[in-house]
Amino acid sequence: MVLHTKTQESLARSGWHRPQVNILVLGAERVGKSALVIRFLTRRFIGEYSHIETIYTHNVTVDGEETRFHVWDSLNPQGRGVMAHPSEQQMRWADGFVLVYSILDRRSFEAARRQLAWLHREAGGARAPVVLVANKTDLCHQRVVSVEEGRLLALGSGCAFLEVSAAESYHEVALAFRQLMATVQGSKAVPRRAAGLRGIIRSVSAVFGGKRRVD
Repeated sequence: MVLHTKTQESLARSGWHRPQVNILVLGAERVGKSALVIRFLTRRFIGEYSHIETIYTHNVTVDGEETRFHVWDSLNPQGRGVMAHPSEQQMRWADGFVLVYSILDRRSFEAARRQLAWLHREAGGARAPVVLVANKTDLCHQRVVSVEEGRLLALGSGCAFLEVSAAESYHEVALAFRQLMATVQGSKAVPRRAAGLRGIIRSVSAVFGGKRRVD
């Protein structure tokens, strides 16, 4: 697989004809965001990364249809226990969000809680497509955030929840991204179906409304 890195401007200029999903990956510092992204894209685990904000492009085939993923691995400059909110540019770009915390770091969990609340407010009370991901389950003996806390946070926020180990399992990580992709595609399909139904109603109304009664 060829892994491409593109700026947002080049993505906007390129006219992809296949279905696309734009995923923004969020999380406090040192929770394993980049490890998660690279594991999904290449199946490999790399433990150390330079702090560079990057958009990756990746093709995924689901049910015989190829979808192009754009994954924005966001930079969080505000410190380990604090999470910067997405910019206006990122919010316009993103179709869905992977929100990561570490089960070893309670501050990252609380930062994820605040981020979920912020995303909910920015979406005007609607449910933004989010998958909450608890990383580093390979270090469960050092756990400080329980599975139940993660599940309850996700339940209260109306989002999906998965515990994963970017270090040990590609399949767990891939499931998180694919689950989000399905949610995003489902949300995109609703307006299209509604528009199609309205079109049918208008067509039927035009046919019957245009007929004159003949006695």
